[in-house]
Amino acid sequence: MSSRHLSRSIVMQSLYEWDFFGKKSKDFKKIVKKNIKEFGPGLEDVNFIWQLVDGISTNLSQIDKIIEKAAPEWPIEQIGIIDRNVLRIGLFELLYGKKDEVPPKVAINEAIELAKSFGGESSGKFVNGVLGTVYREIKK
Repeated sequence: MSSRHLSRSIVMQSLYEWDFFGKKSKDFKKIVKKNIKEFGPGLEDVNFIWQLVDGISTNLSQIDKIIEKAAPEWPIEQIGIIDRNVLRIGLFELLYGKKDEVPPKVAINEAIELAKSFGGESSGKFVNGVLGTVYREIKK
């Protein structure tokens, strides 16, 4: 497993835990630190994790609005907690990430893989549909 994929997995697990317990912002960084220790021992560079965490935290309300616009039949709180947080990671990378480090198609593929690994049977398709919709919009 690549270190970036592992980093995304740690961020997803941290977002899940934070979201599950009511999104108390002061707890988020503690959760991330705990999960780095638990799931990423030996992970040499954790800068990518913090880049994702800080970016998603800063842009959370905008990212959630984009999710609701791209999936209008799914209010944000009705989207499964795994899918919702995978979409947050994917959208952050797609819209705000460094394109020279993570091209849009890589961001989408990584999100789909996270959804398949952690989500339900249709999670990969759902994430692909939402991110694909956003990607087509930003290409216009």
